[in-house]
Amino acid sequence: MNTSCILAIDTSAYTTSLATMAATGELLADRRRVLHVPAGQRGLRQSDALYQHVKNLPLIYESVFSDSAALRIGAVCVSTTPRPADGSYMPVFLAGAGLARCTAAVLGVPLWEASHQEGHIWAALWSLPPYDAAALQVKDRFLAIHLSGGTTEALLVQPAEGEQRRLSLTLIGGTQDISAGQFVDRVGVALGLPFPAGPHLEILAAQAGTSTLSLPIAVNRHALSFSGPESAAQRAISAGVPKADIAKATYVCIADTLARWISHLLKTNPTDTVVLSGGVVASGLLRRLLLMQRRLNRVKLFFAAAEYSSDNAVGLAAWGVARMTNIPLLALPMRGISAAKAEGEA
Repeated sequence: MNTSCILAIDTSAYTTSLATMAATGELLADRRRVLHVPAGQRGLRQSDALYQHVKNLPLIYESVFSDSAALRIGAVCVSTTPRPADGSYMPVFLAGAGLARCTAAVLGVPLWEASHQEGHIWAALWSLPPYDAAALQVKDRFLAIHLSGGTTEALLVQPAEGEQRRLSLTLIGGTQDISAGQFVDRVGVALGLPFPAGPHLEILAAQAGTSTLSLPIAVNRHALSFSGPESAAQRAISAGVPKADIAKATYVCIADTLARWISHLLKTNPTDTVVLSGGVVASGLLRRLLLMQRRLNRVKLFFAAAEYSSDNAVGLAAWGVARMTNIPLLALPMRGISAAKAEGEA
């Protein structure tokens, strides 16, 4: 087996991240720096985000290699697009792509490009506990739900084929307007919380008492919508409804919407297995609410580990190792063994 490791780079809309992974699947380094969003704002312009990535990359790069000067890089993996689709483009990915290309050229190693969305799914698969990974290995297809600040999509996933081991993804559903992450962030910022608002909104939701507040559910076959629920939440804020009740109602709305949506998708797609990834899935409250959904009683739900739900380069690194070693990602012997080596930076 090749003893080289993989270097992976991801520069998403709100996180600069690098990861290195050994040929066994052991995570050697996981460095992340969340982009700064000024108080009261709901995001960054692409030019501002790109500028922050350019500033962050040398610092993270130095951190990785100062701790692991003896690393022997066998290939460099990088996300160059948001999704694996024609026309998918965001300027922020140019920062990581440029550094990856230079590194591969200097070291004389292959440069392997993939999408940010694939990285999320790979991170979920890599982080699954052994029992879940074994159960998923025998599936010939599964449904992947990607929930993040910019994306709410459902994709039918079939096993990777060929030497590249890229995922075979078919888009089968998505949001008609804002994403689940935007819903959370817009409500959170309106409540006076920092951006990204997810972790703060969840803490606030835990303080909710008995409340009759409910937000509307908008699902139309393969499509769902969060703009209506967001408007209802904004009206509740203006009406002086307790903040904690609004926070909890937001998460209940997302869980109920997803349950109805997933239930419909599975009626027309032959699988009973769903893998959820993306920053929104890091919420423990959302996970608990989804597991309580009666509509999903017969559905096998697999969640990315919370620390690998948000944007990171770990999934790209795991894909690189699977490609380099020709071992299926779900069969890597040291998948998910990372806590001692992971050092994410806020």
